[in-house]
Amino acid sequence: MDYWKPVQAGELDFTDTMKVRSWVKNDASVFHQEQFRLKTPASPHFAAKVDGIQIKLEDFEVPETENNLLVEGAGGLMVPINDKGDLIIDLIPKVADGVILVSRNYLGSINHTMLSIEALQKRKIPILGLIFNGDSNPATEEIILNKHKLKCLGKVPLLSHIDTLKIREAGSFIEAIFA
Repeated sequence: MDYWKPVQAGELDFTDTMKVRSWVKNDASVFHQEQFRLKTPASPHFAAKVDGIQIKLEDFEVPETENNLLVEGAGGLMVPINDKGDLIIDLIPKVADGVILVSRNYLGSINHTMLSIEALQKRKIPILGLIFNGDSNPATEEIILNKHKLKCLGKVPLLSHIDTLKIREAGSFIEAIFA
């Protein structure tokens, strides 16, 4: 499986792509260069403005690959990518066939996750399933999954430090989805 994050805002010395590359240990994965590398750690619309860059939906080109491509968003579905009002959720149909939604277990996550699911469904963006992040909360997970008839693809605990083995173990279900 390949990896691509179309927009990186801030942390250019150790981008998300660099982090993921350091965790994955296989020769088959390709880590594609970000389309936009913005200096300011902020939402893409603001970081682009600071950098004097215009981001348009039509500027994005999905990298060519023979592998499945995992595309990581930037900050959430409703994060603006430009001043025209285009959001990450507007970019998804241009760069991906569906979404794996990550829901972090915290007070308020039921509301946040269900609003995200409804926004994706309203735009007819396929949801491949959910990944729950953080301490397991079966009551929260069950209500979200049952309400929307979605599949739990996996659970990833919060890690207090970067442990590449635990990251690989926690993320192994992603590979299985595309196998």
